[in-house]
Amino acid sequence: MKRPWVRPTARVVVLDPSDRVLLLGARLSDPAVPPGDVLFWYTPGGGVEDGEGVRDAAVRELAEEIGFVAAPSALEGPVWLRRHVGVFAGMDIDSRETFFVLRDVVHEVDARGRTELELLGEEPHRWWSVEEIAASTETFAPGDLADRLSELLTGSWTGPPRIVS
Repeated sequence: MKRPWVRPTARVVVLDPSDRVLLLGARLSDPAVPPGDVLFWYTPGGGVEDGEGVRDAAVRELAEEIGFVAAPSALEGPVWLRRHVGVFAGMDIDSRETFFVLRDVVHEVDARGRTELELLGEEPHRWWSVEEIAASTETFAPGDLADRLSELLTGSWTGPPRIVS
């Protein structure tokens, strides 16, 4: 049996002044198949490049995916760690995700910096409240996002990262 590709990943929980979180809607399961409905909603982020630190990857991904430039020092955390094994384009991927939080962001999403693959997916974005996530029938990553966001909204993160599902 072939082992999955282990992919270190950096993600950012982007919060606006009203404590809503910015999520992107994944619509692509394989670049060879046209995008369909949103499969799940997730935080901006992506793979850590060779020689790149996870915090630097997080700010690079913010610039690429949503057009927001942040200093690495502006990120709180890491706040969460998540391991997700899944299939994309027929390849087994073992994502090792490190999440940071960025607060009080006022920003209009600009997708011009996205990669060719990200543009192919034509991903929507939306600002969600904790209440909207908790009441929704949509799928979120992490799966316990509403509960974990509630914890983040109590104030600045000072503890070790939590394992999320």
